[in-house]
Amino acid sequence: MSSAQQRLLEPTSGKRIALPVRIEPKVFFANERTFLSWLNFTVVLGGLAVGLLNFGDRISRMSAVLFTLTAMFVMLYALYTFHWRANKIRSREAAAYDDRVGPTVLCIFLIIAVAYNFYLRMTLNPEP
Repeated sequence: MSSAQQRLLEPTSGKRIALPVRIEPKVFFANERTFLSWLNFTVVLGGLAVGLLNFGDRISRMSAVLFTLTAMFVMLYALYTFHWRANKIRSREAAAYDDRVGPTVLCIFLIIAVAYNFYLRMTLNPEP
């Protein structure tokens, strides 16, 4: 047995042995898949906004602005989160990679946009 192998097997005097951590490619691909999933949602939301802009009346165009701003915000947030996670994975940091803020904020923005649309429909377009 070589001396290097012997040193790894012997208990050291309280010293820790630093071993390189192997990160599998599937971790990077999972991060990319999550990013693409967020972008897919923003494209659908942006398509909804474009449809409201092109085929709607004045109230629809006002609501489309909120949907467009929400889609743009989510795109920027997804890009930021993707790069943050990629840097943490690359540097092998132990961090919480789950996203507890993004989906909640997105739901709040969508509720505000839909509620604004209903509010405008009820106040500016009353039924006769």
